[in-house]
Amino acid sequence: MPIPFVLLPLFVEVLLTFGVMFGMMYFRTSSLRSGETRFENIALREPNWPVRAQQFANSFANQFELPVLFYVLTVLSIITHHADTVFVVLAWIFVVFRIAQALVHVTSNVVRYRGGFYGVGALVLVVMWIIFIVRILAGLP
Repeated sequence: MPIPFVLLPLFVEVLLTFGVMFGMMYFRTSSLRSGETRFENIALREPNWPVRAQQFANSFANQFELPVLFYVLTVLSIITHHADTVFVVLAWIFVVFRIAQALVHVTSNVVRYRGGFYGVGALVLVVMWIIFIVRILAGLP
């Protein structure tokens, strides 16, 4: 599988992370400029941000949890030449559900939907890891 095809889902996940980060920066800056939030109320990371700013902050933090395992697996799959069509299809499914989860997180924040999208993405990532582990330990291509 050509490297750009393997890396494209990873690039989209990285862009998602930056998009959420810029959203967080926008809402935090707006809150500080308007006086809704005061520096002394958030100086020690107190959770005193308005709801929209906090939604983006929580979603941004979430981008450094489960996706880290996706990044590692992508790099390992490339290095070991196990990044095939199955890997790329599963990677896209994972990324689509991460996007859906992030969109819910920063908009309606309906936990039932957000959790469902997170769960499906997590399950897909578990399957990706199991396939990779079995292939490596069994010496399969």
